[in-house]
Amino acid sequence: MPWTLPTIDWPVARRGGPRPLDKGATDAKDNAAGRTGAGPFRRLARLLMVWPLGSALLVVAEGVGAADLPEYRLKAAFLYNFAVYTDWPADSDDTLTLCILGQDPFGAEIDGLDGRQVGSRRLMLRRLPDATTARNCQILFIAASAIGSASQLTHALQGHPVLTVADSPNAARAGVGINMLMKDAKVSFEVNLKAVQQGGLGLSSKLLRLAREVYQ
Repeated sequence: MPWTLPTIDWPVARRGGPRPLDKGATDAKDNAAGRTGAGPFRRLARLLMVWPLGSALLVVAEGVGAADLPEYRLKAAFLYNFAVYTDWPADSDDTLTLCILGQDPFGAEIDGLDGRQVGSRRLMLRRLPDATTARNCQILFIAASAIGSASQLTHALQGHPVLTVADSPNAARAGVGINMLMKDAKVSFEVNLKAVQQGGLGLSSKLLRLAREVYQ
């Protein structure tokens, strides 16, 4: 059975239908101004996330939330879009390695990302037995079972183009680049912009404006 594309009910009322979100060059001033306060996402209704598989799209849809779909299928969709809206170094090869460190909470829900196109690059999924090869990853999801070593790990990865992602309380404050949150059956995210930039990476300013919180 083909891996199905989830739809997401963003926590905001939609007016006028979804609009495309074009990935542009990251602007330092936009990044600096990208911080939004806690609370509902006022601009989430504008997000149309593209899954490059024929004409299939991950769309903003009303009435479909985490209660309707597996939590980690939704979070896999977020991971994919974090990859799409990250500015990767120009000298990167044609592969973006997405690694899972710790006890994998995704299971088969993330397997459909393996081989997916991200711009001119292709995702390659790896499950790491330990952190010794974490520097070889471009996206590193730190599972809850490994979050205790997040501060030490993110410190060791400084200067390396690795986007760290987690879904554990206070992970962004501890130095993880992007932390996914689950509240009221909705998935949102917060960003530690300093941690992202220390790896020489940039995030689309439009993505930053969708974050629940951006720590500078």
